Amino acid sequence: MAALAWLIIPVVAALLAMVWAGWAARPPRATTDPSSLAEHQRFRAAMERSTAGSERRSE
Repeated sequence: MAALAWLIIPVVAALLAMVWAGWAARPPRATTDPSSLAEHQRFRAAMERSTAGSERRSE
């Protein structure tokens, strides 16, 4: 039984390594997608609006 436990440890480690390698090697998301660019522009506009009026008012 102890030999089986010593065999299971490297098998599980190899399976986890294969899952991680498959996840790490997946193709990247497209960043040139027009909807992605439009979403980024909306985010930048929202950030500019939220920081535009936050000058020091305590003075």
